[in-house]
Amino acid sequence: MIHLTLVVVPLNYETLNVPLVTIYAALAAFLGAVAALSIYHFAFVRPTVAWISHMLGVHDGLVGGGSGGAVDRFRALEASQSATAEALRTATDRVAALEALAGTDLSRAGFIRYDAFTEGESGLSYALALLNRQGDGVVLTSIYSRSDTRTYGKPVTGFKPTVQASAEELEAIERARVPESEKRQ
Repeated sequence: MIHLTLVVVPLNYETLNVPLVTIYAALAAFLGAVAALSIYHFAFVRPTVAWISHMLGVHDGLVGGGSGGAVDRFRALEASQSATAEALRTATDRVAALEALAGTDLSRAGFIRYDAFTEGESGLSYALALLNRQGDGVVLTSIYSRSDTRTYGKPVTGFKPTVQASAEELEAIERARVPESEKRQ
């Protein structure tokens, strides 16, 4: 809106040496300018401002999706984005914890059955290697004979036994190193 302030200063017309007609003409020109600005304001500016305000309301409704204004919609989007970012952080932390756990699991296994003696035990002896992805774990060996059964456990580090191992134990460790699924590819 246009605000006009009219300052009235009492003048002494005799000291100005300006004809009174000139002062009336200036005053009339000023009032004519005020009238022209008022007509311009009510004829063009006010309808244009009303139209722009209406169009902003339409835009706000369109962006807002019909359920509230655009500001509410953007606030909801920001809240959703914050929730998504928090869920991503949580998932990233969980994946990191699972990856750390996967490094220590016994996901590699190698198994071999064999005859420890030539007495025809039908392959009842075995060697079982249980290792993680780094090759750390244990190889368990059970030797069967007609008179008794013996079981041994030997530590394995980096796919190598830390103590002397039999050929069957070494083969079980090698089978654990390269699982069957990788051999087929």
